Amino acid sequence: MIAKTPPPPYYAVIFSNIRTQVDEGYGIMAEEMVELAEKQPGYLGHESVRDGLGITVSYWESLEAIRNWKMVAEHRLAQRLGREKWYQAYKTRICLVERDYGFENGGIND
Repeated sequence: MIAKTPPPPYYAVIFSNIRTQVDEGYGIMAEEMVELAEKQPGYLGHESVRDGLGITVSYWESLEAIRNWKMVAEHRLAQRLGREKWYQAYKTRICLVERDYGFENGGIND
C-alpha cells in the first residue's frame, strides 16, 4: 500500500538491505518495529518491499522525529540484532521530500 503523506515538505528515511540466511525472529521483530514506529511522534507512514533486495521507506515530519525514532530502546535493539545476524549489508539514506505527486483512481494529484 502507498503511504498517505501530507503535502511536502517532510522527510523520507530509505533503508535498503540484503538479508543473511538467518531468520531467528526477524519477522516478529519487523512487525514490532512497524507497530512501534506508528506510535512515534512525527511518524507519517511507510512502504516496504523485498525481492532479494529489501527496501523500506518511512516518512517523518522532521529530522528531530527521525533522531528520536533512532534512539528508541527497542529500535536500537533491532538495529544491533540486524548488524549481528539479519543483514549482510544495509544503507540508510535520509531525504527531504520537496515535492510529491501521484495517480489514484483515474485522477492526478499534484
